[in-house]
Amino acid sequence: MKRAMTILASAITCALISSTVIAKESRYPEFGHGRIEQNLVKASEYMVSSANPYASEAGMRILAKGGSAIDAAIAVQLVLNLVEPESSGIGGGAFSLYWDNAEKKLSSYDGREKAPMGVDGKLFQQDGKNMNWWEALAGGRSVGVPGVLAMLEKAHQAHGKLPWAELFEDAIRLSEEGFEVSPKLAASVAEKTNPALGRYEATWNYFFPDGKPLEAGTMKKNPEFAMTLRRIALLGSKGFYKGQIAMDIVGAVQFTAADNPGKMMMSDLANYEAIERPPVCAEYKAYKVCGMGPPTSGGMTVIQMLKLLEDKNLSQYEPLSVEAAHLFAQAGRLAYADRGTYMADADFVNVPVEGLINPEYLKERAKLIGDKDMGDASAGTPPNANINWIASKSPEQPSTTHFSIVDKEGNGFSMTSSIEMAFGSTVMVRGFLLNNQLTDFSFSDEKDGEKIANRVEPGKRPRSSMSPFMVFDKDDNLKMLIGSPGGSRIINYVAQTMLGVLEWNLDVQTAISMPHYVNRNGATDLEQDTDAAKLKEGLEALGHTVSVRDLNSGLHGITIGEDGMEGGADPRRVGRALGK
Repeated sequence: MKRAMTILASAITCALISSTVIAKESRYPEFGHGRIEQNLVKASEYMVSSANPYASEAGMRILAKGGSAIDAAIAVQLVLNLVEPESSGIGGGAFSLYWDNAEKKLSSYDGREKAPMGVDGKLFQQDGKNMNWWEALAGGRSVGVPGVLAMLEKAHQAHGKLPWAELFEDAIRLSEEGFEVSPKLAASVAEKTNPALGRYEATWNYFFPDGKPLEAGTMKKNPEFAMTLRRIALLGSKGFYKGQIAMDIVGAVQFTAADNPGKMMMSDLANYEAIERPPVCAEYKAYKVCGMGPPTSGGMTVIQMLKLLEDKNLSQYEPLSVEAAHLFAQAGRLAYADRGTYMADADFVNVPVEGLINPEYLKERAKLIGDKDMGDASAGTPPNANINWIASKSPEQPSTTHFSIVDKEGNGFSMTSSIEMAFGSTVMVRGFLLNNQLTDFSFSDEKDGEKIANRVEPGKRPRSSMSPFMVFDKDDNLKMLIGSPGGSRIINYVAQTMLGVLEWNLDVQTAISMPHYVNRNGATDLEQDTDAAKLKEGLEALGHTVSVRDLNSGLHGITIGEDGMEGGADPRRVGRALGK
């Protein structure tokens, strides 16, 4: 009898251990060769796809209460700030698209960071020379005025259903009770994906408790962030942009980061405004594709790539073929050439938006695509272009996040959010990190006596590559929401995934999981440890310079069809699509 009881006790213990393991794996499945197996998720009522299970679950709870897509988005973003702090948060900026299904109206919101009014074009220059990028990013110098909260509040005032404060509950609870550290966050800390991580005391104490990096699977609390959120939940975004939180942000920028201080003042925060801007749309075959306009280059450049390929009959090739990768790379070369020359903050620069996506202009540009790699492409001359601007590049980093949401009424929200480099400026204040988005400006303000479009100017928003997108059919029915992190490669990731669905009829999960090929008017990058790497020899035979490397996107998307919704999450990260 005693032996039987022992066996029973052992069985119960094993079952409990097994259930614990299953629960843990269900939240953060094991990475296999840097990837997580993701399955297509189907739903009929509502859906969330985001970069972390905690965030997707928070969004689902809001949708289950009858909240709108923007209501769920606020809950998702706040939880992401807590559980994925290296990628986004209230100390950063974002771009978003909102689809009002009843009104058949698409709105786009600009929550991009702004340069403080005290800066000038020499912000990242010392002794007449451009600073080293790695030296510029850490500290207060690189911090732009955050825009996430102002943007979310503006969209909520227009489209929200549930009370503002209610949307903070999950993030506050998790901050106080603790969350399980993901493998992604732990790896980012341990590998110091930002070399400056830990330079400042508050950041060091948070990410290196007892002097050791956070470990995956451990529970982490952030009571200081909970206090910050409670204040903003009570007061609205003015609780962030004015008063004690604003004072602490300015103090951190100017004095905590005394080794590389910034110019931000209380007035910069108090005067920040998110802007509702017209979306950028174009026809692609039987669809209408819509993204964000300036100051992000993402909308225009993705549209350019799609239109440059529209008549190339891509569907005749396999998605992972030399022919498809070659054509895609050539479209990337041409589009990025225009991007570097013409695209910047349209409040400061005459960006020829309509000219850049003009069908006739792009048909002419597409004639430059041949059977061999064209080499470095030059910018074209789109209608109404100001050709006095000089091209520039800025090394945008891939630590960003994207989520897609559809609510019960069929409203959609597609948002890409970022603090730029992993862990941003590495300056932490009141439980959240501040961005380093000002390094997205060109460090040079002129070349050969001519001004650079993306130069630093007071109150200006740096050029971005963030590319939240929506796809509609000809009857204005929402068919797809997509976006990704990835720095300046975002544009390629989003364009390739859209082509996967629209050209190759892949489901959204298969399209997201498809190995990447990328060209930003330079080398053609192929994703290492995937079948894309097998294209190297064939592309080199066509004249490509090929680099096989890590291409760590974070695509999260939803498609809508006659049978309901389908959602996908990027196997390269730890996110999840959930639906009902």
